[in-house]
Amino acid sequence: MKVTTLKVSSLATAIAIVSVLTACGNKDGKTDAAATKATTATVAADEKIVYVNSDSLLTKYEYFKDLKAKMEVKGKAAEGDLAAKQQAFQREVQQYQQTQNTLPADQRAATEQRLQRKQQELQAYQQNAGAALQNEQAKEQEALYNKVAEYLKGYAKTKGYKMVLTYSKGNSAILFADESLDVTSAVIVGLNEAYTKDKK
Repeated sequence: MKVTTLKVSSLATAIAIVSVLTACGNKDGKTDAAATKATTATVAADEKIVYVNSDSLLTKYEYFKDLKAKMEVKGKAAEGDLAAKQQAFQREVQQYQQTQNTLPADQRAATEQRLQRKQQELQAYQQNAGAALQNEQAKEQEALYNKVAEYLKGYAKTKGYKMVLTYSKGNSAILFADESLDVTSAVIVGLNEAYTKDKK
């Protein structure tokens, strides 16, 4: 019986910020195919798409570092608590096993029923503790995603970007992007400054 180890690295999935901002469509509503094609070409040339390296973001964003440390502490505390309960239960089982031959049949049956109930309670506790950690992790993932997405929305608006993509080595739809489109460093600085203000 072991609490499922909390995988804080899965918080990286919260940074899947693909298409946080999308390009606007044809503004004047022309339906002519040639006009639409010309407008699309002009829009594509004028609008800038940038990307953020989510691997770097996660290793340098102070909020994520603090969150990771907090969740690791909570995970270890839950595991320690469960381990203590398991050890106490095992001691009870061992004590019963040492004395079971000297106990009357009715007392033996009552003790076995009590130990069986305790084991079921321990299993339920383990499941509830695991579920509670997973729920908290999901909430923290959402909070992390929202913080990054909200910041990128303002950042893109200020810089005039129409789309911000995410790049992660080995897990990305972006096969190649010019380094001039990488805004990770600036985003990390901005996120960390905002987080420092929030902590104060």
